[in-house]
Amino acid sequence: MREREGLIARIRQIRRASAEADERALPATGGPGRDELRALEARIAHLEHAVQGLQDSVHRESTRLSKRIGHLEARTQPAALGRALSEDARQRGL
Repeated sequence: MREREGLIARIRQIRRASAEADERALPATGGPGRDELRALEARIAHLEHAVQGLQDSVHRESTRLSKRIGHLEARTQPAALGRALSEDARQRGL
């Protein structure tokens, strides 16, 4: 019975020492300070702005390329290609 009580006392002592070490490791404020939070909010706002700019840029480029591809597809249709070849032959005098 005494062995059991001694073992329980040792376990409690180890747990208390561990809890005290954990408390000492935490900052006194219990978390990041207000200045740190403001800095993080500013960084997040900057990143959100950068992502929005990137999305706008990708959309503009995608729209531009879609128009270009559409124009090239229209020029390579058989009827359009035939007209372009005929016009070129007339201009060259063939």
